[in-house]
Amino acid sequence: MSGRLKWIAVLVFVPVAWGYNWVVMKRALSYAGPFEFSAARFVLGSICLFAVLAMLGRPIRIRPLGAVFWAGLLQTGGNFGFLMWALTTGPAGRSALLCYTMPFWVVLLAWPALGERPSRPQWLAAAVACAGLALIFLSGGGGGSTQASVLATLGGLPWAVGTLIARRLLTKSTVDPLALTAWQMFFGGLALTAAALLAPARGFVWSPYLFFALAYTIVPASVVAWLFWFTFLQRTEASVASLTLLATPVLGIIFGALELGERPRGLELLGMALITLALLIIGPLAVRRHRALSPAKLSL
Repeated sequence: MSGRLKWIAVLVFVPVAWGYNWVVMKRALSYAGPFEFSAARFVLGSICLFAVLAMLGRPIRIRPLGAVFWAGLLQTGGNFGFLMWALTTGPAGRSALLCYTMPFWVVLLAWPALGERPSRPQWLAAAVACAGLALIFLSGGGGGSTQASVLATLGGLPWAVGTLIARRLLTKSTVDPLALTAWQMFFGGLALTAAALLAPARGFVWSPYLFFALAYTIVPASVVAWLFWFTFLQRTEASVASLTLLATPVLGIIFGALELGERPRGLELLGMALITLALLIIGPLAVRRHRALSPAKLSL
């Protein structure tokens, strides 16, 4: 597979895996508490990745460990803490869209933090998608409480800060993306474990679907997708990479409608259309940024 086709495949896989994951996480809350489920997901996922590192003979130790800790605490612990809390009362599709305020925070913060000055297409895409999210937020569609909407929106901020930390680690040091994925997932899982102990909810109600939910969220949605995300983040600007993920909430709404019966309408549909337009603006830019890279540099 050519380098360009490989990155197109990554840009398709990650949003699809994460988009459907919103439905899986929402349904999993019928069998486990939000923090308990997320803690199990990321602790078990990190163990899988540490095992892969050992089998491949790649170093497990990572430096600087402090920065990796903060990346995991924010973009895994903080982000998923807020979003799983939001899912307890809010619909999956709408929560997905509101959580994806993350790219707009990244566009704003990457300029002073990483010196990544946004281009005109990036500003245009961010503005269009921001308008789309605003319409969805104002629509009141899909049910759920105002608290759930606020929590889902807040989930984007720690993810954005964690993304900037990870981007700096991947470009300013010799951090292995596989090791970074494992450690940040481990630290985030520990933070969620602490949240589960401090605010205990229901225990696990073991069922075939819960086993499926754990398997799906651990393997394709965590181990594989997060590794692809960090590898992609290593090779393109944080603001461009984050905007390409805006397909995820649109897919979350589509999957939520198909499987959970969540039917967006009115302003919510218009907001989805604006986010799709933003993707049409930023998607080709993200692919073009990789044309100058050799196939050797594009290996995952």
